[in-house]
Amino acid sequence: MTDDIQATDKQPVFAIEKIYVKDLSLEVPNAPQIFLSREAPQVGVQLRTESALIENGIFEVKLTITVKATLSEDRVLFLVEITQAGIFRIQNAPEEELELILGIGCPNIIFPYARETISDAVTRAGFQPVLLTPVNFETLFQQSRQSANANPTPPMQ
Repeated sequence: MTDDIQATDKQPVFAIEKIYVKDLSLEVPNAPQIFLSREAPQVGVQLRTESALIENGIFEVKLTITVKATLSEDRVLFLVEITQAGIFRIQNAPEEELELILGIGCPNIIFPYARETISDAVTRAGFQPVLLTPVNFETLFQQSRQSANANPTPPMQ
């Protein structure tokens, strides 16, 4: 029986402790005149992820998404930025898998919440909802890894 308890102590653990909005900003700098325009906006989306160890086996993962809609002549229709975060319990995971979980798995869990919050904020600002397309976090993770390998940080002197 003791062997069974020790075996379960070494089992990988993954649990979502909390998903929350850490920061939300919405700007409509050219209101109210911007609402009179009938032009179709150009919408740009940027995103980034980061993770940090909070305490033993507890991690915070943040997904920051910036959506900027502009009209011709660089008039900003709206700018919304959200940092959606999650607290995750990850224990007994192999080191090589931990990086994948934090860089791919957790952002995949957080993304739908950020997407909904952005759409809601833009709608409440008086615009048509912005429906972000799904994101392939595995591809983004591989790209960031390749970029980091191509541009290594110089050693401290």
